[in-house]
Amino acid sequence: MAPNQLLASQASWVRDYQFGLRVEEQGTVAAVGDGIAWIEGLPSAAMDEILDLEDGSRAMVFQLETHVVGAILLEQTSRLTAGTIAHLSGRRMGVPTGDALIGRIIDPLGNPLDGLDRPECSATGPLDILSPPITARDFVHKPLYTGNKIVDTLIPIGKGQRQLIIGDNGLGKSSLAIDAVINQRGRGVRCVYVMVGQKRSSVVDTIEILRQYGALEHTALVVAEATSLPGLKFLAPFAGCAVAEYWMWQGKDTLVIYDDLTTHAEAYRELSLLLRRPPGREAYPGDIFFLHSRLLERSTCLAPAHGGGSMTALPIVETKEGEIAAYIPTNLISITDGQIYFDKRLFASGILPGIDVTKSVSRVGGKGQHHRIKEKAGRMKLDYLQFLELEVFTRFGSRLEMSMEAKIARGRVLRELLKQDRLSPLPIEFHLAWLTGFNHGLFDKVPTESIPALLEHLAAHVKESALTLETSEVEWTEAVGHWLRDYRSL
Repeated sequence: MAPNQLLASQASWVRDYQFGLRVEEQGTVAAVGDGIAWIEGLPSAAMDEILDLEDGSRAMVFQLETHVVGAILLEQTSRLTAGTIAHLSGRRMGVPTGDALIGRIIDPLGNPLDGLDRPECSATGPLDILSPPITARDFVHKPLYTGNKIVDTLIPIGKGQRQLIIGDNGLGKSSLAIDAVINQRGRGVRCVYVMVGQKRSSVVDTIEILRQYGALEHTALVVAEATSLPGLKFLAPFAGCAVAEYWMWQGKDTLVIYDDLTTHAEAYRELSLLLRRPPGREAYPGDIFFLHSRLLERSTCLAPAHGGGSMTALPIVETKEGEIAAYIPTNLISITDGQIYFDKRLFASGILPGIDVTKSVSRVGGKGQHHRIKEKAGRMKLDYLQFLELEVFTRFGSRLEMSMEAKIARGRVLRELLKQDRLSPLPIEFHLAWLTGFNHGLFDKVPTESIPALLEHLAAHVKESALTLETSEVEWTEAVGHWLRDYRSL
C-alpha cells in the first residue's frame, strides 16, 4: 500500500472511531499439568470453546465449574505457567476439509505432519456435530469391497455401514484395514485413516505401505502420536470423521478407519479423571458410550435427495485375552452394525487371516451384496460351518463314515481357499471364480498343498479374462473348469 493510501486509511479509521465502554473477559491460568489447564475468571466460557493463551498456547473448554474452567490443551508452549492470561475466542473446534487433504498427513488441528505447507482448504468441518437425521438417510444398498476373501463373501460390508474390527493385539486387525484402503484404488472411494496413540515407527510404516501401494492418491491421514497431548488423541477420531463427512455431503463415497478406539477411550478416561469427573465402570466416565455413539452415528448412507454420498466406518478395538465381553468392546458391538472377530488360536495355528466366522457377523451388508456373490457365499458358508462342527470328532481318533470323511476333506480344502496373505487384496471377480469352482466340486480332488499355487493361476486368468459379475453361471463354471484343467496339465 502506498504511503498516501496508508495515511488516508488511518485518517478514515480515526474519523469513524467512537468512544464507548468495552467489556472483555480475561482469565488467568490457576494450574496446569498433564495436558489440563484450570482457568479462573471466564464466567461466559462455553463448552468446546477455544481459549487463546497469551504465551501462544491454545486450549478447549472441557469442564465447567462454579469458579473455574477446566480446559484440555491443544497446543502447549514451554512458557505456559500459572498466571498466564487467557482470552475467549468465540470459536469452536474445526478442521480444514477438502480435496487438498488427499495424500496429506495432518494432526487433529489441521497442522501438516509431512513437512509440506499447510493444506489450502476453503472449508472447515466442525469436529463434533449432530449426526444426519433419519429423513436424510437411505438404506445400505451398495457393497464396499475390502479385497479379503472372508469379509467380501461371508461378512460383507455395505457403503454407509459401521463394521467393528475386534481382537487381541497383533492378530492383523490393522492389516485388514490397510488392505481395505488399498483396495479402494480406482473405485472412487475417498479414505481417511485415523491413527490414535500409535508409536511413530508404526505411523511411518503405515504411511510407507500406503505410499508403496498407491493408496495415498485417495487417502488422507489424521495422526495423533503416542507422544501427543491427551487432548489431541481425544479429538483425532472426530477430526477424521469431519474430513470424511465433508466428502460424504459432496455426494462421494468415503471410508474412515479408526485405529483404534481403545486408545481413544483411554485418552478420554485420562482427561476425565484429571478433570475430576466421577468414574464409573473400569474408571471410565459414565458418558463413554455416548462418546463413541455420537462419533459412529455420523457414518451413514445419504438419500439421493441429499447427494447420495456415504461414509463407511471401520473402527478397531483391542481385546485382552480374547475377552469380547469387556466394557469398551461390548459398547462398540452394540453401536456398530456387526463385527469382524480375530481369534488368537486361529492365528497361532497358521490360519491367516485369523477371522473367526462363528463370532463374526454383518447385520446389513448382505442387503448391499451382489446377488451372485450372496447366493454362492451362502452355500459355501453352510459347508464351512458344518465342517467346523464335524472336525471336532476327528480329535477323538474315531472312525467316520465315508460321507463324513468326504465333507471333512472338502472343508479342509475350503479352509485353504480362504487363507490370504496381508497386503494382497483381491478383486470381487476372483471371489466369484473360486466360489463357483468350490460349489461345483471342482476343487474337491485337489491336494491342500496345491491350493496356493492353484489360486495364483486362477487369479492370473481372471485378471486376463473379460468375465464380470453379470456373466452367466454356465460361463463361469466352464471357465473355471477350463483354467483348472490347464493348471493340472502344467
